[in-house]
Amino acid sequence: MSDPRQPHLVVFTGSGISAESGIQTFRAGDGLWAEHPIEEVATPQAWRRDPARVLNFYNLRREQVRRARPNAAHKALADLERQGFRVSIITQNIDDLHERAGSRNVLHLHGEILKARSTVDARMQYPLPRGGIELGDICDKGSQLRPDVVWFGESVPHFGEACEIVAEADMLLVVGTSLAVMPAASLLEHTPLDAPSVLVDPEAAALAPPGVFRISQPAGKGVPELVRHWRREGRLWVPETLLG
Repeated sequence: MSDPRQPHLVVFTGSGISAESGIQTFRAGDGLWAEHPIEEVATPQAWRRDPARVLNFYNLRREQVRRARPNAAHKALADLERQGFRVSIITQNIDDLHERAGSRNVLHLHGEILKARSTVDARMQYPLPRGGIELGDICDKGSQLRPDVVWFGESVPHFGEACEIVAEADMLLVVGTSLAVMPAASLLEHTPLDAPSVLVDPEAAALAPPGVFRISQPAGKGVPELVRHWRREGRLWVPETLLG
């Protein structure tokens, strides 16, 4: 169990961490949007126009998530928490790989693909341990179910909570995100002035804003190396040997 007296590590993860588990990203050249334009599968307008197509897209993605397995980065963060460190994870990802690795404090900014929710009451959510969502699947109020994901053009209901978590960070670790999706990318602005921020990404040198430490490595390599340093010394710090 984490010690509340320990420094608080807040981890902000994007699609790059899940890509190493075989889950396609949205923005890579071979990513999902290359095959499925955003406006056709991931907007409220697409849902009104062709709900069957939207459901099929997310049903296929759901099966991809179920086949995936947590990678070294997911496992390292979970191990750090098990060692007693205070770790809060905020993720843009809709998969459950952090939870399956063992992390317990995970906030999904953009929803969870392994849940369905009502189209008339977002509070009515239903786990999907197997199968998908089909036309005619309804909530307890008699309305069609939809994926529990935030579509482009929709508000991010947990953004305020995420800002509060970041504001309590002693260090912010950003992993596998281009920092291009708003409002999520603006979370960095809520980090306390005395809390260092570190970006782990193969393109960190190009992506990191000024003042953010850069570790230009894939998540599956850079995160475990950081965690090894932290566990060995029992504190959060930025090893100069990893920067670059």
